[in-house]
Amino acid sequence: MNTGNDPDAETVVETAAEAAETVVFSRLDRSNIEDVDITVSFEDGRLEVDVYLDAPDGQADPETVVDDAALAARGAVDELFSS
Repeated sequence: MNTGNDPDAETVVETAAEAAETVVFSRLDRSNIEDVDITVSFEDGRLEVDVYLDAPDGQADPETVVDDAALAARGAVDELFSS
């Protein structure tokens, strides 16, 4: 439901992507990341976040980082809508 004060789709996507990226790069050194892809879409009020990470020599478990990044993205969007 759009109340007229809700953020536009572009803002939602940018917010989610930035939150996910922040988690990834706060947990792993860029030099340990071979590939990262963060894809976010927001259509018809539905947020989809996909995070792919290839970091074989990272200090953190890549699967955990991916999960945490997606959760952070969703949390950031929830906060965006609640403010």
